[in-house]
Amino acid sequence: METEFIFNRTDVVKDILCYESENVSCIIIITPSTIRVLLYIFLGSLSVLTMCGNFLIIISIIYFKQLHTPANYLILSLAVSDLLVGALVLPFVIALSINSCWHLADLICKLARSLDVSLTTSSILNLCFISIDRYYAVCQPLRYRSKINSHAAVIMIVVSWGVSLLLGISVIIMGFNEGKCEGRCFSFHIPISSIAGCIFSFYLPAIIMLSIYLKIFLVAQRQARSIQNTNCQGIKSGTSVIKMERKATKTLAFVMGAFLICWTPFFTAMTLNPLINYSISIPVIETFIFLGWSNSMLNPFVYAFFYSWFRVAFRMIISGKIFQGDFANSKLF
Repeated sequence: METEFIFNRTDVVKDILCYESENVSCIIIITPSTIRVLLYIFLGSLSVLTMCGNFLIIISIIYFKQLHTPANYLILSLAVSDLLVGALVLPFVIALSINSCWHLADLICKLARSLDVSLTTSSILNLCFISIDRYYAVCQPLRYRSKINSHAAVIMIVVSWGVSLLLGISVIIMGFNEGKCEGRCFSFHIPISSIAGCIFSFYLPAIIMLSIYLKIFLVAQRQARSIQNTNCQGIKSGTSVIKMERKATKTLAFVMGAFLICWTPFFTAMTLNPLINYSISIPVIETFIFLGWSNSMLNPFVYAFFYSWFRVAFRMIISGKIFQGDFANSKLF
């Protein structure tokens, strides 16, 4: 989302401007070298870990045929958006942190904002469709294969990215005319009208996802009680399938929970700030945006922790085993 990187306002040198001849120029922000080095290390590590972790997810799903399922295609789409955050958004942030002034065309700044908005929206829409997949898998298992197939997964992915790209393009076309000063790409001073964007891109999908997962939780509890009250041997295979689906749902609910924990503080602050005369300090919001971006790094570790087959796939990729022969048909679980 839109950001303005100011890490220590007490170190501002008075009257040193980004554009000396302009009365509307931004003031140059001087960041202490120690903070700057720590910032580079943090953002650089976050970018590398995000790219590496999500690259493993992408290669695993593409290479191993056993992972070619509609649910994993949605996870693949989520991993792509997270990888692009690490590959495109974070490096741009690192460049901005080197110098508070940004002497580039306004179009480039809008492109950076567009990428940020698009990829954030893509993540939450992918998670929303993943929750729908889990709903059918647990609540309507007999209809799951007919409702959630490869064709349906492709449609959901296209919708996720289509809506995200439209929002990103709207950022370029309309722009966010801060009207504060010239010389910086990003600002936290969004107009009140932009709150509607936060509602439709974050709060509404989050409420939908929470409602779906609450329904799934209640149904899974009923299924568990039904299994415990049944002693027939003939249901063992069905029981194992239900247990697998419940585990998948638990994992993806954890992914969604991590997303909400990471992004809720930022969206809450951005929503409240115009209403309280922008009294939330910039360093606080900067911390929230870094927390939000760190979510793109967390998902691969969640998959590796909960799914044994992803751990097996990761080991085969990291060890280079997949380059020593054809292991595409390997049994991962």
